[in-house]
Amino acid sequence: MVDAPLLLPNPRQIALGNDTYRLPSHALIAISDSSLLFEAKRAKAALTQYAHVNWEVVAGTSYLNIGLVLELDDDFLHDQGYQLSITSLDISIRAKDAAGIFYGVCTLNQLIQQYQSSLPCLTIEDWPDFPARGVMLDISRDKVPTLQTIYDLVDRLATLKVNQLQLYMEHTFAYRHHPEVWAKSTPFTGEEILELDVFCRERHVELVPNQNSLGHMERWLKHERYRHLAECPEGFEASWGGYSPPTTLNPLDPGSLNLVASMYDELLPHFTSQLVNVGGDEPWELGKGNSKSAVEARGGRVYLDYIRQLHNEISAHGRKMQFWGDIIVHYPDLVPELPKDITAMLWGYEGGERAAAEWELQCKLLESSGIPFYVCPGTSSWNSIAGRTDNAIDNCRISAISGLKHGAIGLLNTDWGDNGHWQPISISLLGFAYGAGVSWCLETNEKLDLPPLLNLFIFNDSAGVMGKLAYDLGEVYKIIGPEHINGQILAYTMQVPTERIQSSIIAHETSAEKKADIQPDTLRRVVDTIKGIIEPINKAQMTRPDAAIIAAEFQQAANLLIHSAKRLLFVTDEEGTPQALHEELQSLLSKQRGIWLARNRTGGLDDSLKRFETINTEYEKLLKS
Repeated sequence: MVDAPLLLPNPRQIALGNDTYRLPSHALIAISDSSLLFEAKRAKAALTQYAHVNWEVVAGTSYLNIGLVLELDDDFLHDQGYQLSITSLDISIRAKDAAGIFYGVCTLNQLIQQYQSSLPCLTIEDWPDFPARGVMLDISRDKVPTLQTIYDLVDRLATLKVNQLQLYMEHTFAYRHHPEVWAKSTPFTGEEILELDVFCRERHVELVPNQNSLGHMERWLKHERYRHLAECPEGFEASWGGYSPPTTLNPLDPGSLNLVASMYDELLPHFTSQLVNVGGDEPWELGKGNSKSAVEARGGRVYLDYIRQLHNEISAHGRKMQFWGDIIVHYPDLVPELPKDITAMLWGYEGGERAAAEWELQCKLLESSGIPFYVCPGTSSWNSIAGRTDNAIDNCRISAISGLKHGAIGLLNTDWGDNGHWQPISISLLGFAYGAGVSWCLETNEKLDLPPLLNLFIFNDSAGVMGKLAYDLGEVYKIIGPEHINGQILAYTMQVPTERIQSSIIAHETSAEKKADIQPDTLRRVVDTIKGIIEPINKAQMTRPDAAIIAAEFQQAANLLIHSAKRLLFVTDEEGTPQALHEELQSLLSKQRGIWLARNRTGGLDDSLKRFETINTEYEKLLKS
């Protein structure tokens, strides 16, 4: 019997045989319905690329020399599920729907990639835990990817059986009625969204519109035309310290609802999805300005009433509404009053026992209230530069456990871009991969050995370098600690002046007494560890078209972390010189610009680079002193 193949996601059931199927150089791919042409062509492409055989696609099954049958079968029990059978004579994939056929082809293609022209005989029965398995990409915190970047990501995610994509928008859709908001952001145009929607649907990925509609509206409220709609038009004292410009709409002003209604009128026709994520998270100023007296009198009902109004607008478009659940869960008595066709998106981004208990509490609340919900973990890439491997894994794992236990209808793996979106998208691939696994079948993917799977199916690295490199680089943050914080110290301290370094390294409130270890010996160990991890990158043999970009992105992430450690060494032990630090930073900034533009648009780049100005200005002052 052959060893079990490497597959991502791992299938639910696999029975291995003792024989093999040697692929003939010429055979037919027979489809039971012409609607399966796309799936057949995906199989044909893999057969050509990896097995070097030329199989033609035909409709119908009354032919000789059929090597692969793709057949829709109404008797198959599970939506999106499939049966893949490889015998010594042929291959068959049967499913209830085209999505199931596609996922069977994805599994077959992974087998072809590993075994080329001699496939192990086996039978796989497979279906998903969560009907919706998504990725949300932040395209509003400075970084707006090119359409080709999104195409490449969707194509890769679809092979991992991800079936939903949300592009988180604040100001990065080209609203024709609101041109001043996106004028400098090189946004997605309506035509681009229409094209992307078609691309996604071919791959059984639902492109869901995601437009924040209450908080995180600072890119709108900074303009005179919209400022009067703010909860605090003159800004507010932020809980994280200092003054903040307005970020939140006044939920009591009819003009706020009129504004978001006009946005929906323009945005939604570009999407075929019946879902709409209206956001609603983190309205920092709510109850501190124009709605203060109302919130004091009615508490969470002010928020609930606004959510209901958004729901009415979405329903008028014949769509179903999603919204972030971080506010409503603080008012458990109000949760049952939500519309029953609304979907709450529960988010949380940490691992560990305390986070697991919070997932359990929130999922149980939504289940008992009869409100459909998703669990929404994250890749742990933002505010980290190079990721937080163990946190990404545990965060996705514990959210999937509670979600599955309490009937969540989806898992949306989020990838945010807070504080300049310094992490490249390649850093997030590990989190995307693991999240795809546990959202498909938790039982068989909870304990994935990620590095070899990343080498095969994410980086396409025959040298076996990149999987371990990506995994290990995301573990470096634990040397300094604290282990659980929404980001990592070496990223945070790159954006704060020297006098604030001590306050910036206090841990998350879950362990506020613990501080990071920035002793000189620890920092030197960080530098040496990173250099050791990144050293073999030139030995990688990636066959992806963007292999050079990936290598540059990981090298840059490593170099940024090393620079941060060197700066802390200078601050704590006067090791190094301002001139050397300044020169190194200038080189890094030049590379950062080039790496950014390899996958992303120009809009937001300058804003992101400005976040390096704090330390750059310090270096320049020291050079002059």
